[in-house]
Amino acid sequence: MKKAMALVLSLIMVFSMVSLASAEDAKTYTIGICNLVDDASLNQIIQNIRERLAEISEEKGVQFEILEQNCNLDASVRQQIIENYIADEVDLLVGVATPVAQTMQGMTEESNIPVVFAAVSDPVGAGLVESLEAPGANITGTSDYLNTNAILDLIFAANPDAKKIALLYNPSEDASTAPIVTAKEVLAAKGVEVKEYTGSNPSEVMLAADAIVADGMDAVFTPTDNTIMAAELSIYEKFAEAKIPHYCGADSFALNGAFLGFGVDYANLGRETADMIAAILLDGAEPATLAVKTFDNGTATVNTETCEAVGFDFETIREAFGPFCTQVVEIQTAEAFE
Repeated sequence: MKKAMALVLSLIMVFSMVSLASAEDAKTYTIGICNLVDDASLNQIIQNIRERLAEISEEKGVQFEILEQNCNLDASVRQQIIENYIADEVDLLVGVATPVAQTMQGMTEESNIPVVFAAVSDPVGAGLVESLEAPGANITGTSDYLNTNAILDLIFAANPDAKKIALLYNPSEDASTAPIVTAKEVLAAKGVEVKEYTGSNPSEVMLAADAIVADGMDAVFTPTDNTIMAAELSIYEKFAEAKIPHYCGADSFALNGAFLGFGVDYANLGRETADMIAAILLDGAEPATLAVKTFDNGTATVNTETCEAVGFDFETIREAFGPFCTQVVEIQTAEAFE
């Protein structure tokens, strides 16, 4: 019996040593993530990048050391974060949102560190890639392109008599540029009164929201604008009390109280971003030839609490939105996705 126990213990020690040696021998890749701002959409992307890379780590027997920092919309902080990552010789950079990706692009021209961006609405228009199919340099990633026409259709599906539409956005955000131009053209063709309200920080956004309420607008449109997203929890009740529905370009807006978020599934976008990271680091894929990943923009996420507050019946809204999207999803107000 003693000999048998000794043999078992010896085998356990051997297997433990082998497992430890395997973990120590596993190739480790260091990834530097810079987030633009603390908001539900972007945080959800990073959470899903981490979760998917953890799965790949198990599948492939490799290790990912993930460094993560948030520049909170500060350009100088953003540059310093990226400089530090480059000095630390990370294997790959991840830029979450357009301004971060642009800074990474400019700062890696000489080092040629591969860059994967996430949630860039217009990669070609932002000058990040030559084309979606063939990016052309050391950068590629995932796009959360917004179908502006589709979300505007939802405004009139809910209220065919809407005559005064507010456009709420930050004019400095590249993600808002093209959608706002499109919105103005589409709404002008419909003979609708359009008024622009802008803000570059939470205080200005709150003042803009007050002005929208004071002007008695029928609805508000915001694209995938991170500045407005960061302020949504502070303004949604103003719109709800005034019975003004806020139509936005991401489900996180609805999570944070807006009437409707329309666009990509950011959890899936994060996982697809992680797959692109793995393709570059593990499979030798070249960013220059790795096509930008785009997604279907067919999901309408309705905040049922706000829906009731603005005077809509949810089942009526679900039926009205049916022809214009692939699905209608219910959500209630919270600070972050579970």
